[in-house]
Amino acid sequence: MWPIATAATAALSLAGVASSSRLSARNIVYDGKISDSYDFVIVGGGTAGLVLASRLSEDSNTTVLVLEAGHTGDDVYSTIAVPDGTYFQSLTKSEYDYAFTTSEQSNMNNRGLPWPRGKVLGGSSAINGMYHVRPAQVEVESWHDLLEGADGDDNWTWDSFYAAMKKSEIFTPPTDETAAIAGIEYDASVHGTDGMIHTSYPGFQFGLNGNWTPTLNSLGVASRKDGAGAENWGAYITQSYINPTNWTRSFTRSAFIDPLPQRDNLQILADATVTKIVFEKGDSLKATSVEYAGSATASASSVKVNKEVILAAGVIGSPQILQLSGVGPSDVLTAAGVEVQSNLPGVGQHMQDHLVAAVYWSTDADTAGKLHTAGVNTPEFLSYINSATAYVNLTTLMGAEGANTLLTSIKDSASDATRYVPSADSGVLAGYSAMYEQSVSLMENTPTANIELLLALTGDGAVGIQAGLQHPLSPGRVYITTASAFDSPTIDPGYLAHSADLAVLREGMKMARKIGQTEPMSLFLGNENSPGDSVSTDEQWESWIKDNAGTEYHPHGSCSMRPQNKGGVINPKLIVYGTSNVRIADSSVFPIDMSCHLEAPTIAVAEKAAEIIRTQYNVKGGDDSSSSSGSGSDSGSSSGNNDDDNNDAAFTMRSGAFWTLATAFVVALVL
Repeated sequence: MWPIATAATAALSLAGVASSSRLSARNIVYDGKISDSYDFVIVGGGTAGLVLASRLSEDSNTTVLVLEAGHTGDDVYSTIAVPDGTYFQSLTKSEYDYAFTTSEQSNMNNRGLPWPRGKVLGGSSAINGMYHVRPAQVEVESWHDLLEGADGDDNWTWDSFYAAMKKSEIFTPPTDETAAIAGIEYDASVHGTDGMIHTSYPGFQFGLNGNWTPTLNSLGVASRKDGAGAENWGAYITQSYINPTNWTRSFTRSAFIDPLPQRDNLQILADATVTKIVFEKGDSLKATSVEYAGSATASASSVKVNKEVILAAGVIGSPQILQLSGVGPSDVLTAAGVEVQSNLPGVGQHMQDHLVAAVYWSTDADTAGKLHTAGVNTPEFLSYINSATAYVNLTTLMGAEGANTLLTSIKDSASDATRYVPSADSGVLAGYSAMYEQSVSLMENTPTANIELLLALTGDGAVGIQAGLQHPLSPGRVYITTASAFDSPTIDPGYLAHSADLAVLREGMKMARKIGQTEPMSLFLGNENSPGDSVSTDEQWESWIKDNAGTEYHPHGSCSMRPQNKGGVINPKLIVYGTSNVRIADSSVFPIDMSCHLEAPTIAVAEKAAEIIRTQYNVKGGDDSSSSSGSGSDSGSSSGNNDDDNNDAAFTMRSGAFWTLATAFVVALVL
């Protein structure tokens, strides 16, 4: 018999969550009244922005304002808080989602693809799939290598970045029962316990998850006890952003803002779209104020900047705002009718994303979708979120000979690869070549994953296995076409421009199919419903991928950290080239693709930004009167009610005629 909570119990639980959100919103401005000036104006109250606001305002002498284009989320707080809502009450395609669409992708049959991004306090961390997966050490070291020894590069070594990832975390092991059912292993030493945001495991598990690792082992994929350390490849059940004290989502609002006492030096203003940064010209541009408005027809307001503007508007918003402010490729700015303040060609370039598709089977086994349909609604069950994952390299996918053949082809085409870059700027082209070289080195010389595999149990009578491309070679970009912040920029991820991306994803899809055909997993699966028997040859797989693949919601790199002569936008201290007091801290700064979900590294960037800024201005860290750091509580953990951007939305993956069975299969973003 499945556990079903009474209506009264469920109602009380949700009422408590909503009540807690109102009580804990002490630093959110509801009347629109803010001060004339602030030391730090943070643009974007999402995955990174709220972390940074919380950390900088720990010093009571430092004033901080957050301007967030989206709503507070108070009206949907109870929906956000319940992990199950990610699948069955998704906020995508609602007013809490930017609901971007890419330009038509020429290598994907001219499809324009949905790109959800959270438009709410907490950003995409409020609506994503909640995966906690960190990058591998070798990937972070490649990031560091791309900085070429520039001042401040020591902030981006593995040891430094790993410490930042652990700093924010409150890890809780699984219960013995759920660990046994799902085959969960963990290594407490690679996790933090004194941070602000919870990572744990759902309070309810399915036997199908317990079949995941043994099945992957049969296919030559080794088990990984815990992917949160230096090596993230292999098969395992990863953590999720769950507060196990009340089985709710732990996201950056609930973790870093709601638990805070009233801070007179911190104000957060929602429904405030930044329209431009105003600069004073000199040897470099100095930001003096920030303009914002509530709508395209509303009058703009302005707030003065005493020290710095910090862009944390995400992979789309940060380059868009820079370009609207006159900082970016001069040809783009001129065409959009924006006066050029600084010609910085890399703004909006080097953007990449993980591309995914999935295989689906019918099943009679219990799944989250089946139990949801049956009305199961205990807090433990409603905390269920997909978390079975595996990261595999080229050799595992293709065999040694196949991997070597592909790598040889990739290396032989290196000199010609810049033709895929949507820019003629020599620096941008040089930056792509440097990234290309690092990516090839990772593929050839390390076990770094090229494909992520995920098990989805959110369909009713359906199981999905997803394959996601982790190190694409295809470059994209984002750019404005008008001078209005209320017009979406053009988003061109350049999917499958490089032929190797299609070849790797094709092999990933074959691997996904093999998993479903291999015991013990195959014992619980019925017919393959999508793509089905009609897809088997390489050509058929490639054609199907072009028709069905979509975003894994992990875009990044559009304001990348790298030398300016390599198309960089920021230096290792996060300062925008050509400015004296504008920084960027979000997923747009990543200079290389990484095999992970983006929430953990995005939060770590915000933690590093806080450290860098504190050092420069001698800003104090938190004390007991102003910070809940180390308390282990989200807004709901003390009351027993409530919890948890860039940069990740949960979105339903369509796949042809199987849509009716696969409707609840959700793919995860990132922060």
